[in-house]
Amino acid sequence: MALSVGDEAPDFTLNDQTRTPVTLSDFRGSKHVLLVFYPLAFSGVCTGELCTLRDSIDSFRSDEVETLAISVDSSAATAAFAAKEGYAFPLLSDFWPHGAVAEQYGVFDSRSGLALRGTFLADKQGVISFAETNAIPDARDQQRWRSALAELGVAV
Repeated sequence: MALSVGDEAPDFTLNDQTRTPVTLSDFRGSKHVLLVFYPLAFSGVCTGELCTLRDSIDSFRSDEVETLAISVDSSAATAAFAAKEGYAFPLLSDFWPHGAVAEQYGVFDSRSGLALRGTFLADKQGVISFAETNAIPDARDQQRWRSALAELGVAV
């Protein structure tokens, strides 16, 4: 079962596409964090969603908010994906233990071995203030993310 509004965001450390470790709790007290779980690099819907995110990153990455995209892909795959599509935001690898962070957030689909399209906004205190889960084939409405950020007082 996916996390809900009011739950504490489980802490984690995952490598980004440059193999640099990123720890969620490092943002506590300083930034809200938008966590965007996606199933697979290079797939059609994922590429479309992340390109839309790339093209509007100023709404989702600032002095007030950080955006972390997370998949079960390896760091090598996320590096190639970021380079091909020009993603300048962190793409985190939840490769090993396979899907462990997605599992903590309740968005790991054990039948497919992929993360569902889970989106969570952790406020500066590390509490989930927005949560939604979409099925693997269903693209998300990023306007909902903007609204959630606005509710926290972030200009988007």
